[in-house]
Amino acid sequence: MKKISLLGATGSIGRQTLEIIRENRDLFELVAFSSGTNIELTKQIIKEFSPKLVSVKEKSDYEALKSEFSNTSFSYGDDGLVEVAVYPSSDVVVNAVIGSVGLYPTLKAIAEKKDIALANKETLVTAGHVVMEAAKQHGVRILPVDSEHSAIFQALQGEQEKNIERLIITASGGSFRDYTREQLKDVTVDQALNHPNWSMGAKITIDSATMMNKGLEVIEAHWLFDMPYDKISVLMHKESIIHSMIEFHDGSIMGQLGTPDMRVPISYALMYPDRLKNASKDRLNLAKIATLHFQEMSFTRFPCLQYAYDAGKVGGTLPTVLNAANEVAVDLFLKKQISFLEIENLIYTAMDQHHVLKHPDLETIQQVDQETRALTKTFVK
Repeated sequence: MKKISLLGATGSIGRQTLEIIRENRDLFELVAFSSGTNIELTKQIIKEFSPKLVSVKEKSDYEALKSEFSNTSFSYGDDGLVEVAVYPSSDVVVNAVIGSVGLYPTLKAIAEKKDIALANKETLVTAGHVVMEAAKQHGVRILPVDSEHSAIFQALQGEQEKNIERLIITASGGSFRDYTREQLKDVTVDQALNHPNWSMGAKITIDSATMMNKGLEVIEAHWLFDMPYDKISVLMHKESIIHSMIEFHDGSIMGQLGTPDMRVPISYALMYPDRLKNASKDRLNLAKIATLHFQEMSFTRFPCLQYAYDAGKVGGTLPTVLNAANEVAVDLFLKKQISFLEIENLIYTAMDQHHVLKHPDLETIQQVDQETRALTKTFVK
């Protein structure tokens, strides 16, 4: 029986994690979780899973829930996220929150020697050197939940790092993969949220359309697998059947295939080194699919991917700036305050104006993050 603390229970990854727990009560127990502002769903989760601790975003929701549920402890805000992450009886922390808010709770959980099932890209993008050093120091496993990193992690089992030629991260291309730059000028929020393959949260879906999602994954792969950026490539693969691959120096390529179902990488992280029977709702039928397509990734068509490589290679505080500016820009686009193409313009401007600090500590990273968010908002006309 693995006891789980879940950060971001009401989001896409969080809900699918709950499905896995629900269907495997003999294997998993939800002991603590955090949620945002979806209080009705939060109440349903409490009634169904009877967790020991729940944290919400707002103090008013904390007060209301506290008066309604007498057998559960409650908390709220950033401190509440940490309380859930370090809950004493939990074995695994599933970090499924969106944004850099997931960084500090992850570090606190690592310090308590809890394994991390990581679906929060920003944790490694903003502070990969800090997180991986902490994990090494405390003997903690960082188990990837992103489908691409899970695929690489699975393909690496039993292999030696010295034999790796490169990592190949596949990309669906997002909502506008067949659009020209000219056609992108007037695209709408609704169009951007219409992903052809995956059902994901709004922020990740927009990141997929700009290809920033893949850029963040490149930086994340660098830290997870200790791989230099010139050995990490991105390949367009519209079907999202091969989730990522490894090329070895003998010419062999190994990949992990499956339907676009996040339950597989979530369950693999929870069960590792074992596997959960029937984790996927649908089985892959290659005969039915018949054909898979691949093409080179264009950095001119998707400049956000180039920005991510640039930020990763420079290092220091630049990845923090990349991520913070992107979060602000995506939020402004979702609120219809800027156009789709302005997302990349804001990110470029924030990076261009930043004076990079090498080897930043956690306090510096958090300060740069907040400064970048404030500055990026001033770029909007």
